[in-house]
Amino acid sequence: MCPMFRRVLVALSVILTSAFAAGAVSPGVASAAGFFSFTEAPKYAAIVEDASSGEVLYERNADGLRYPASISKLMTLYLTFEALSSGRLHPDDIIVVSPHAAGMAPSKLGLRAGQTISVNEAMQAIAVHSANDMAVAMAEKIAGSEARFATMMTLKAHELGMSNTHYDNASGLPDARQISTARDIAILCRAILRDYPQYYRLFSEKSFTYNGHYMENHNHMLGRTPGVDGFKTGYIGASGFNLAASAVRGNRRLIVVVLGGSSTAARDAHVADLFDAGFQVLGRRALGQTTTIAQNLHEPAPIGDVVRPPTEEGSGDQGGVHIVLAAPQPVQHMITPERPEHPYAALADRGRPPVREMSRREERREEAREAREERGRHGRHQRARADESFSVQVGAYHRRGQARDALATLSHRYSAKLSDADRAVDPAHRGYYRARFSGLSQVEARKACRAMHAHHQTCEIVAPEG
Repeated sequence: MCPMFRRVLVALSVILTSAFAAGAVSPGVASAAGFFSFTEAPKYAAIVEDASSGEVLYERNADGLRYPASISKLMTLYLTFEALSSGRLHPDDIIVVSPHAAGMAPSKLGLRAGQTISVNEAMQAIAVHSANDMAVAMAEKIAGSEARFATMMTLKAHELGMSNTHYDNASGLPDARQISTARDIAILCRAILRDYPQYYRLFSEKSFTYNGHYMENHNHMLGRTPGVDGFKTGYIGASGFNLAASAVRGNRRLIVVVLGGSSTAARDAHVADLFDAGFQVLGRRALGQTTTIAQNLHEPAPIGDVVRPPTEEGSGDQGGVHIVLAAPQPVQHMITPERPEHPYAALADRGRPPVREMSRREERREEAREAREERGRHGRHQRARADESFSVQVGAYHRRGQARDALATLSHRYSAKLSDADRAVDPAHRGYYRARFSGLSQVEARKACRAMHAHHQTCEIVAPEG
């Protein structure tokens, strides 16, 4: 027997032995290895809910801010269902496609500007084919502009209790301000089932044909996983592979949301595992047993919760995280929470050790000194002392406008601490823009950063030059 052939036989033997051994392992243990590897992904978040009661049977990073991608279209359709139910819109109404809608990136139906489509057909294209052009066209039909519709989406989200969700477009195409959580998406899924069950069938359709073009639903779990009958997929490079799904077995319905999958297959397999475990828990409860999904999946220890901004193109995943670029000044004190409040909030530069934090006695002495000096000032901009020129850096952004928007949002949110601070957007390395609140004393900077830290907003205190 030749050496090459012998090596092939040995390799086959190992593979067959491993496969046999895997088959001998109990299902719970077999799924644990896959579960562990899947949940190591930093974008991962998941939740399992009872659709009737809203009881959360399982959650992991469920409140971590994530990019919903095309799952955003669930809210676009919720508002469409609302308009249909109120009579403001009818299924046979005609939508004229605008140049803005026609210019959307795929997935899309591909209609040119000026062409028309019915509301009913547009809904199918959105639900089944995830057509970005139709989502925008529907938004413009209902609200007059996509921007106005995005505001309606956000307001409706907050009205439904989706407190950590913000929409900036109707499609879910890459936008650093378009954020949500697994918990919020589950809330929206329950709202659709509760408020507009007559339209839920749209999410169950496996295909859609328009002008002779056949398009399959992106949710490949339909008809393949027992009981799965609807909801929506989503993907952009910064989000990973997302899926909100619902399944009914017997007289019970579950909602599963998984965000940040490494591939379609890995995501779908994990969602199937969560459904199996969830229905198993409900079945055991009916027999008087006490168990949880986490116990059945042998849940690993919690992982980090990091989100990176999407690229403008939304293609590919560059890896890594969005980091505050090193400032030319030395860092005086740095506060780094476990999770940023905003997806493009900065992670502090951890390459340099922070300077010793002041004791409470020193802080009170500093506050007293500040109060004495404040009484002698005639205006904030007359300050000249170097130790009153501290800055609080809150992020580094791809575009100047993003930095300005972040400063405006945080200035409003922390107005008690930052009302007198100057806002500064400074160019940094590699085309980034630093967002800073400047003109603060050390004590003011520390107080502002402490307030942000309490709400999981990362910040970095930068000492004055010299």
